[in-house]
Amino acid sequence: MRTTLRGTLRGALATAALLPALALAAPAASAASPSPSPSASGTAAPATKAGTSFLTAVNLSPGQDANVATSTGDYLYWAFGAAEGQTPTIGLTVNLATGTDRHGPQTWTVEVFDGLRRRQACTAGTQNATGDQNTTTLSLSCTLREIRSWAEPWSGDPLPGTYYVKLAVTDVPQPDLGLAASVQLHVSAKGNADNAQPEGGELKAPLVPPAGGGASTAKAAAPVAPEEHWYTGWFSGWNSRWYWTIGGGALAALAGVLGYHLTRHPRGHRPARYGSVPPQAGAPQPGPYAGSERH
Repeated sequence: MRTTLRGTLRGALATAALLPALALAAPAASAASPSPSPSASGTAAPATKAGTSFLTAVNLSPGQDANVATSTGDYLYWAFGAAEGQTPTIGLTVNLATGTDRHGPQTWTVEVFDGLRRRQACTAGTQNATGDQNTTTLSLSCTLREIRSWAEPWSGDPLPGTYYVKLAVTDVPQPDLGLAASVQLHVSAKGNADNAQPEGGELKAPLVPPAGGGASTAKAAAPVAPEEHWYTGWFSGWNSRWYWTIGGGALAALAGVLGYHLTRHPRGHRPARYGSVPPQAGAPQPGPYAGSERH
């Protein structure tokens, strides 16, 4: 009995002696195998989806990439924000299906549109890439013009706001439609607001307020009251059109009466009575003694 008690006491004392060592070892183990954490750059994870139209385009945060599995023949849309002074560059890598499954060459095309869905020109890069049956990877890119701080309303210059990237296959054999493919997208930009041209310009509002996310790159200005003049009230109000209609009708009536008077009675002379016969030479003139002879 005493031996059992002694063994129990010795086990308890040994366990108590090991507790400090276990407590010191726990932090070291946790430091050796840290838990997953966000990347040091703070960028979001790559997007794994793409839209099929402008309305369903997937919005990319600044610095966010896209890695999408798709099918040959699908339209892919992404949206990103661009600020004034920046020069965006879109780079794409298309991984095609294996050559044994394909029946001919494929051509892929990338296009970039602004917030008003106007196609923007690329100053550099390969917008159209064609790969034969043995090609497994295609590289496409598009470098836009520098984002301007303002532009004339009639121009198509790139302005701050949302931009859309459209990727599609434009030439492919019919049997190859639906084959598996994957796309990697990367958007980079150089420059900042200090590089915006022309100097002195200022955009009052973004080109289009981003819908469903996206980066807003300009602040909306407060509404400005319209300038008033002495004739402003003449063209405003729900009943102003009636005044103009009545006045226009009166002027038209006066013009009609004046025109009738000038055309029917030129220089104030009245024409001869309708049906009268003009006098002829040698014929007796009508008078008080017409039809009688003097003796």
